[in-house]
Formats: sequence, C-alpha cells, structure tokens
Amino acid sequence: MSNKFLVETSARHVHLTKEAVETLFGAGHELTNKKDLSQPGQFACEEKVTVVGPKGAIKASVLGPVRGANQVELSLTDARTIGIAAPVRESGDIAGTPGCTLEGPCGSVVMTEGVIAAKRHIHMTKADAAAMGVSDKEIVNVKLDTPRALIFGDVVVRVSDSFALAMHIDTDECNAACAGGAVYGEIVK
Repeated sequence: MSNKFLVETSARHVHLTKEAVETLFGAGHELTNKKDLSQPGQFACEEKVTVVGPKGAIKASVLGPVRGANQVELSLTDARTIGIAAPVRESGDIAGTPGCTLEGPCGSVVMTEGVIAAKRHIHMTKADAAAMGVSDKEIVNVKLDTPRALIFGDVVVRVSDSFALAMHIDTDECNAACAGGAVYGEIVK
C-alpha cells in the first residue's frame, strides 16, 4: 500500500441544522445535492448563504447533510476580511468560538458561536492508519509534492471506518503550497 494520499482544498463553507435550512431557505426545504464529496455521505449543495461579520460579508457554499449544530469554516484570510477572529479548531469543536449572521433568500440566522478555521487533518480508515503507523488524534507532519513543496506540521489524524483517505487543507494553505489540481502528500517523521 502506498503511503501517499490525496490532498484536497476545502473552500469556505457552512454546515447547517434542519431548523437553519428552513429559516434560510423556507419551510420544508431540503438541501439539494450538487456534487458528492470525497467523504462518504457528504455533498456540496446548490444552496449558498451570505456570512456576515462586523466588517463585511462573503458568500459561502452549504455542505450536506444537515448537522446537529451550525458551523462556518473559513480560511483565516476570509475571517479577517469580514472582521471575525476565527480560532483554528477541529470540525465540530465550536464551544467558545465567535458567531456571525447567516443570510439566505428567506431569512437569517444569528449564530452566537460556530465560526472556525478548520485545523488541517487527514481522514483515514483503521486499515489506512495501521498501514501508516498512526492512530486517531495523532499529530503528524505531511509533505506535499507541489511546485512550492512544503511540510505541514500540526496535522491531526482522524480515524473512522466511515472515512475515505484524504487530507484537507484550506485555501490559504493551498495557495501557500501552490497545491492546485491533483496533489498528493505523505506523512514524514
């Protein structure tokens, strides 16, 4: 088994509860799958929202399916642009984070918390983790083979048999590494 894995760029996006979907897009509305993503069951939606901060607003894609809590994932550049000091956190770790307002065609949702810059991470199955000699929540370094090759530190390994092998970085990290197109990485010790 190769120790190389796909490195994908995760652009700004939001995860919504069923209640938020209905507030933003209308009663009874269900998210529309535009494109399946690499992680099983995850999809990019036709729907978009406006993320409003103290200094401005930006459009963001909605990802499905619905979740138990609203969450906005921005690059640090995006967050700074709209005036939000987003902490770097793992997805789902939103306690004590800044909030924002989401605007949709039918209404708005005021979030008291939930804006983060996602910590770079690798999704993998238990078999992938065993083959690479790593474990869930381990912090590793990953070398990207790009025209501006670099080694990302502080990459969290996330292990579940419901995952597909792929590393996720945000647009700031992608640009720093010149990581457009099909990019692969490997864990380095």
